[in-house]
Amino acid sequence: MNSVALLTPTYGRDLELCTLLCESVDRHVIAFSKHYLLVPDCDLPLFAHLASERRVVIPASAYLPGWLRPLPRIIQRKRRQFWWSLRAKPVSGWHVQQFLKIAATISLPHQRYCILDSDVVFFRDFDLSRFEYPNPIPLLTMENAVIAAQPRHSRWVDTSHQLLGYPAPTLPASDFIGHIIIWDQQTTRALTSRIESVTGLDWIDALCKTREFSEYMLYGYFVENDPVFSAVHRAVPTTPCVSYWEQPTLSKGELKRLLESANRHDVAFSIASFSGTPVETIRAAIAESDAILAPLALTDEPAGLAALC
Repeated sequence: MNSVALLTPTYGRDLELCTLLCESVDRHVIAFSKHYLLVPDCDLPLFAHLASERRVVIPASAYLPGWLRPLPRIIQRKRRQFWWSLRAKPVSGWHVQQFLKIAATISLPHQRYCILDSDVVFFRDFDLSRFEYPNPIPLLTMENAVIAAQPRHSRWVDTSHQLLGYPAPTLPASDFIGHIIIWDQQTTRALTSRIESVTGLDWIDALCKTREFSEYMLYGYFVENDPVFSAVHRAVPTTPCVSYWEQPTLSKGELKRLLESANRHDVAFSIASFSGTPVETIRAAIAESDAILAPLALTDEPAGLAALC
């Protein structure tokens, strides 16, 4: 069976977080083929030291069309880099990271991918062999999680259906956004073909013009509505990651309490980079929580993703 590859789109401001992720992957993640870091070309020197026999640093330009170009770093808004073209309004680095996830999944020589953002940190061993072909592919599916009171998520639901040519949805609707997400190459290629068939545009061109979209929503709704690909996926309600999506910076004590809330199935946590929680604080909290986290790693099969195999 073809081993699962790891994908991490990242950039210079997340260098310390990405370094911590890589350290935790090397310590805890087993049965993967390669870990690919996808970074803006101008940030390649910053990430060069993370390259190894099992980790490859790839410039964003390898997967972006020539007509989509980065604006100079001096032209920023809220410290965010933008890419411009003559085809649509400029798109942010956050959009480009979504493009890179899709493009790399299509282009790299692997059947399955585990997508990890820079802010994920593993604290227990995680065996990816259970997700190799031909095992079922887990699809994080939180039913009825998107409601009208969530305007951004609601728009992502709408634009996913528009791009895929599906009837307008009703709310509440499913949410597919999370951490430690498994994607399949054949499914992703079919997803982009569907977008191109519906819009009459190259898929990146269509996403640039749409702007309000979520890559995980697109993948989830495509699988949910396509009988061929839904047959090889299995809906799971959770992923084994404790997630903090809020804005306020966490203190070491608050982070320790978050880690201590992990159940025996969790193998990682994610503190959103926009919270500004210092990496030193994260390292200190992990060190002080090790004794509490380790005994919870039981031998029974974990819930969520691993319940498939």
